[in-house]
Amino acid sequence: MYHYTESGLQNVWLRNGYRKVPSPYGEGVAIHDVAGLHRMIGRTLARRARLTGAELRFLRKELGLSQKALAQMVGTTEQNVSLWERRGRMPVSADRIVRLVYIETIDGNVQVRTMMDQLQALDAANAERIEMTEGRNGWREAA
Repeated sequence: MYHYTESGLQNVWLRNGYRKVPSPYGEGVAIHDVAGLHRMIGRTLARRARLTGAELRFLRKELGLSQKALAQMVGTTEQNVSLWERRGRMPVSADRIVRLVYIETIDGNVQVRTMMDQLQALDAANAERIEMTEGRNGWREAA
C-alpha cells in the first residue's frame, strides 16, 4: 500500500491505483486519476462526523477557496479559518456548511454555494439602518 501524504492528510492509504516509476531522484509514484481520487477523499471526509484542521484545509483547497473566501462564506474572519486549520477545532455550524457546500459542488448542484454567495452579498448590503413606518394595515418597511 502507498501512504498518500501528498494530499496533506496523514490518514490516506492507497491499495491500488498507483505505480512506482523511476525518476532522476530515485523511485517515484504515479497515481492514476488524481482528480477522481481527490473527489473521493473529499466525499469521504464530508460524510464523517467532524472535520480535523487538515481535512478542512483539504476541502477548502478542493473547493478552490482561499482562507478569506471561506471565512466570508461562513461568516467569520480569515484568522479564525487559519486557527481552525492549525488547531483542528471549529464551530459545528461552520463544519456542516463546509461539508454541505463540498458535497453540493462535487455533485454538480451548486445551489447551496450560490445561496451562500447571495447571503454573503446581502450581509454586506444590509449593513445600513432599517426604517419602519406604521400605516393603517400595521407596520412595514419604509420605502
